Amino acid sequence: MKSAFITGAAIGQGNLIAKKLAARGWRVFGGVLPGAETDLGSVAGVTVVEQDVSDDASVRASASVVEEALDGAGLDLLMNVAGVANIASAVIEGAAMDDVRRLFEINTFGQLRVCQAFLPMIRRAAKPAKILNFGSGAVLVAPPMAGPYTMSKHAVHGMTLTLRNELAPFGVQVTSIWPGAVKTAMTANAKESTLGSWNAQPEDVQKTYAEYLKRGITEILPDMIERKGNTADAVTDEIIAIAERNKLGAWYCVGKDARPLGMLHRFMPGGRFEAMIRGVYKIPTARA
Repeated sequence: MKSAFITGAAIGQGNLIAKKLAARGWRVFGGVLPGAETDLGSVAGVTVVEQDVSDDASVRASASVVEEALDGAGLDLLMNVAGVANIASAVIEGAAMDDVRRLFEINTFGQLRVCQAFLPMIRRAAKPAKILNFGSGAVLVAPPMAGPYTMSKHAVHGMTLTLRNELAPFGVQVTSIWPGAVKTAMTANAKESTLGSWNAQPEDVQKTYAEYLKRGITEILPDMIERKGNTADAVTDEIIAIAERNKLGAWYCVGKDARPLGMLHRFMPGGRFEAMIRGVYKIPTARA
């Protein structure tokens, strides 16, 4: 029986992936924040493991729980799903450094902690063991007001590329998953949340950027999520299909919105791609 550990499995994509893998006969360990509500405790084939990816001791303790349960066997699959997008939402000039640090503790350093703690189990697994690190389609389009989030996901991909080299001798496959907009609790009430993030910025920053960015962030972006966002069910099916491949590429765009953007990013000149993205958000470019 193959085994998998899924971080951020209490709700959302991680929750669905845990359930779907268990239904396929996998032995699944679902990482859940201590005290968080989840329905995984009643799912056959899933063991709930308390884990706070932002805490060193918590991650080490969760690895010890899995290590003991595996009893010397390897871990076939690690999915680093846990992450947040609603912290440090601001233009770069107005981002609060404490919020940025908190974002990185979860999105970036969290994935690093988990990889470090679980790699001994992954190396023991039959080839090819796999690690799927969750990034975001934001690394391609760099949406305004999401700079810190995009930075955190770029860093995750840097780790992924390095792991691909470091773990090649052990037969461990590593990739980055870049989903587009997914309709989950994280994107619910997008209009209210984007407007709230805009209003939370320093007043002088709002005045400076409002003419150029406010409409794109608080109106156009929420409308795109509503019209073109992917269902969590469709995205998680696509991710599991990637996990079942024998050989993994360096990254995969996932979702009906992200896949075409990935192709355009590959083949369009950089300047034209940037101009296209700015056009979507109605961002003007000053002329010299």
